[in-house]
Amino acid sequence: MLQESLDFQAKERSFYEVLGQKYPPSPSQESAPNDQYNPKEDGINVENNNEVNTKGSHFEKRGKKNHHAEEYDCEEERRSKLPAVHTEFEVPTEEFDEVLLCTVGEREKNFEAYRTELINARSKNTLQVKRAKGRRVKKPNKTKEMIDLRSLLMNCAQFVAADDRGSAKELLRQIREHSSPIGNGIQRLAHYFADGLEARLAGTGSHIHKAIVYKRTTASDFLKAYYTSLAVCPFQAISTFVSSTFIAMKSEKAMRVHVIDFGILYGFQWPTFIQNLSEREGGPPKLRVTGIEVPQPGFRPAERVEDTGHRLARYAETFNVPFEFNAIAQNWETIKIEDFKIEKGEFVAVNCLYRAGNLPDEASVAESSRTMVLQLIRKIDPDIFIHGIINASFGLPFFVTRFRQALFHFSALYDMLDANIPREKPERILIERDLIGKEAVNVIACEGWSRVQRPETYKQWRVRHLKAGFFQIPFERKLMDNAMYKVRNSYHREFIIDEDDKWLLLGWKGRMMYAISCWQPV
Repeated sequence: MLQESLDFQAKERSFYEVLGQKYPPSPSQESAPNDQYNPKEDGINVENNNEVNTKGSHFEKRGKKNHHAEEYDCEEERRSKLPAVHTEFEVPTEEFDEVLLCTVGEREKNFEAYRTELINARSKNTLQVKRAKGRRVKKPNKTKEMIDLRSLLMNCAQFVAADDRGSAKELLRQIREHSSPIGNGIQRLAHYFADGLEARLAGTGSHIHKAIVYKRTTASDFLKAYYTSLAVCPFQAISTFVSSTFIAMKSEKAMRVHVIDFGILYGFQWPTFIQNLSEREGGPPKLRVTGIEVPQPGFRPAERVEDTGHRLARYAETFNVPFEFNAIAQNWETIKIEDFKIEKGEFVAVNCLYRAGNLPDEASVAESSRTMVLQLIRKIDPDIFIHGIINASFGLPFFVTRFRQALFHFSALYDMLDANIPREKPERILIERDLIGKEAVNVIACEGWSRVQRPETYKQWRVRHLKAGFFQIPFERKLMDNAMYKVRNSYHREFIIDEDDKWLLLGWKGRMMYAISCWQPV
């Protein structure tokens, strides 16, 4: 869902480079004021700190034309505006409640029933495969079975890197012949990787990526995919459980709690957190949430994060928790400390789960966005900073090495989905095509600012945190034991959870894919 915003950022950077101006823009270059939005009827304060430096809007204050941008790309302007009319509130409130409150009350029974349904379907499919193998009489097609799609993909990537078009096209033909978006895990992975290789070979990676991005996943489809992934995969569920529980534990004596969430999206993490605060002995504290997102292309860059604020305000009212929401929709490295409106005496927790890997880290830039954002968080001087990262190495600049690392990472993801969700399930197609597939195409086909998927290992992030002025603190032992119990008793046996140097690690079949840690300023 956030790919269109990240792609938009990349275009904006390129535009400033064409103009010979510094990116991010200075305040004098801003083209729109900071809008104040305070809907009293919802009892929330939504501040829209938004810099509309977008090609989806070529107008400055009071409708003045921005002549620098007018001639840059009219077609891109139209395409950027197409998805601007957002449809979040066309999704019934009950659909959001079913997902955001899936572990609360009666909805927990529905969620557990759905999990059981998926587990039973998985067991049934496994049994059918075993029986089919036992009944085989005809010799299988050895040629088809012997095809090693991973080797074909790796060899094709090397030919693409060497610009050997003839050899690359021949291997792509073979890959297409043996891959399918509705096959087994490796066949599905090969299908989407072939899309990326084909786009890179044709030199149209950015254009194809934009076309995929602007064919947006609806909020309703995203909710269905997220609900299914929660049911079968512990990565997001355990991360939010550990993060929310640790914030609640550390702030148990505070009467004012301020959560700053970098990458809040739909705010999946916070409804159950709000409910838990409502049950605090002595009454709930006042909760302030600052939700941060990159701006969406189009006329309303802050629409999604504002909608998230409205939903969270409704949950806070339901659970009788005093609540205030501050929306920030701008590029993270341009945010100022004043935008957070931090008040003296409040417990401040910064939360960032699995989004920092989208921050650019170009070697040609004197100070990377990652360094700038970590320095900003250090200036906030939070009581705790919880950071979850994708533990992978496919953010490398060298294509063949990056492709190999991406192949390892995405192979594990598609294998995990194949083992846990029936192949015919529509939600699985949504996850593989609209979420994971988009990322794979971006990693393979795009370069420069257009490549927005740039993860690093947790050991690399540890060095970044230390340089920025943080020291690591361990999670509570009881919390870690609880998380480990959940993974080992509620999910597929091939999921793994472990600890290393105060990091909580999550993975599949021996590959550690996600890591979460907690930090405090020195």
